[in-house]
Amino acid sequence: MSQRWLITGCSRGMGRAMAEAVLARGHRLVATARDPSQLDDLARRYGDAVAAVALDVTDPVAAAEAIRFAQKAFGGLDVLVNNAGYGNVNSVEDTSLDDFRQQIETNLFGTIIMTKAVIPTMREQGYGHIIQFSSVGGRVGAPGRAPYSAAKWGVEGFSEVLAREMALVGVNVTIVEPGGFRTDFAGSSTVLAEGRPEYDAAVGAVARMQREYNGRQPGDPARAAQAVIEVAAMEHPPLRLPLGSDALAALKNADHARLDEIERYRDLIVSTDFPVA
Repeated sequence: MSQRWLITGCSRGMGRAMAEAVLARGHRLVATARDPSQLDDLARRYGDAVAAVALDVTDPVAAAEAIRFAQKAFGGLDVLVNNAGYGNVNSVEDTSLDDFRQQIETNLFGTIIMTKAVIPTMREQGYGHIIQFSSVGGRVGAPGRAPYSAAKWGVEGFSEVLAREMALVGVNVTIVEPGGFRTDFAGSSTVLAEGRPEYDAAVGAVARMQREYNGRQPGDPARAAQAVIEVAAMEHPPLRLPLGSDALAALKNADHARLDEIERYRDLIVSTDFPVA
């Protein structure tokens, strides 16, 4: 069955792969980018099935207008994918507060803004699916990416709350947690700073690894897009969807380590309760 989609950040990377996959499957799409002229080829290939819209996800007015456009063009919206985002590499000490704010504004507040814009439409419809792109870095602190991880951990908590509320009105929520994919995320989209020598074992190592790793990540964006489309068609989709073998391994290891730590300090943890009478 054909669905009506809106995807943020369609100019390149994962957003572009999803846009092409959605349209190839016969769905209709509001494809958004800061510069919609980068999406002209989609319009030429898919005609009326795609509408390219200029969107800065940090602008609530533009977000509301994009949702109104989807309603006018397609009569509603079945799937919102909050994909737009980026993450620079630097130490906490050397990352400016402005850089922290800009990354958190795009990655977290952009997701919140777009989500709030679409909720009334999906609530009134009584159905829909909000798909939030987080990251492995939204569950495991990523060295050198403090603003990005802070934002993505925020997306995770926000979306858990959202899922419980939206379940009451028939709307699904899924948090997507990709590992390394061969997109531009580790390329020109990212500023990689090795930083001062005191942090080289963490921050410098990550910056060097990203440069060497770019183009050799295990994840295929086209296959990730197919997985997202499959989840969007499910009646009972998962709350969380890690993507990639590296994501699966990292998240399993992190969860096991957390459980082990809780057990190790169990006595101290429960010692803070009032004594049982």
